[in-house]
Amino acid sequence: DHKFEPAELKVPTGKKIKLVVHNQDQTPEEFESHDLNREKVVLGGKKITLYIGPLEAGNYSFIGEFNQETAKGNIIAE
Repeated sequence: DHKFEPAELKVPTGKKIKLVVHNQDQTPEEFESHDLNREKVVLGGKKITLYIGPLEAGNYSFIGEFNQETAKGNIIAE
């Protein structure tokens, strides 16, 4: 339904994180985060893997570029 689930992820600070994004919709989506400096298309029904961090404490937002109204989320490093 063009949403991220979960829409909020809590991760530890100072560690590299493996983030797997699985697009369960049939249409492509683009995972985009200016805060994390990441942008990658995820085809319908496919998965991508992103490595992020290590992160400092804070809130890092991301969106689905093709469905910005509904596909929003945050990574909280604490």
